This record gives sequence, C-alpha cells and structure tokens, in this order.
Amino acid sequence: MAKVKKLCWQDVNLPLDVLLHQLNQVLRGWTTYFKHGSSKATFSYLRAYAWKQVFGWLRRKYPRANWKEIRRKNTSDGWWPATSEVTLFNPGAVKIVYYSYRGRKIPSPWPSTA
Repeated sequence: MAKVKKLCWQDVNLPLDVLLHQLNQVLRGWTTYFKHGSSKATFSYLRAYAWKQVFGWLRRKYPRANWKEIRRKNTSDGWWPATSEVTLFNPGAVKIVYYSYRGRKIPSPWPSTA
C-alpha cells in the first residue's frame, strides 16, 4: 500500500497512462507473488485502496472539474480508471491458486512392478 500511495502522490503533471503503467507493474507483481496464499480479502482491499488513490490523484490533477467530468474523461465503464490504451489492473480479480500436491505428476525413475 505504501508503494501505491507513493506513486499516486507524485507529480500530477504526468499523464494518466504513465501513472496506470507504474501502478500496474506494482500491483501485478505483488499479486503474482502472493496469489498462492489465502489473500483474497487482502486483494479486494488493495483493489479499493488503489481505486481511491487513483481518483484522489485525478481530483488533484483536475481541481476545477466536478466528479461527473472526472469519471467521464478518465474511466472506461464509468467507475474503473482507464484510458484508451491502459486500464488499471484489478487485484480483486486475481484467482487464488492454493498449493496442489504434485507427487503423482512427477515421473518415477524406477520401473513399475505391476
């Protein structure tokens, strides 16, 4: 969360594309690393936190625009931050993959005696 906050409190003169690219790298890496644990609730919380930080950045970038204008200009479906090229990565949509037993998939070096 500290990295997301740090990225969203940087210069507002950057285009939204640049901010979304930087955030996507951080969010994808973090969720890829932790998707093997029971972290669905944490990913959902991170999704809400990233959304809130991006919209805070947009409100600082366009101080005279109202909420409706900001949403119309900077979202794909009315709520999720996106441009024509980049969409904010959604950590809440990451599928959790628990450890699965691999013993049967590993070939045995010994011939079977059956």
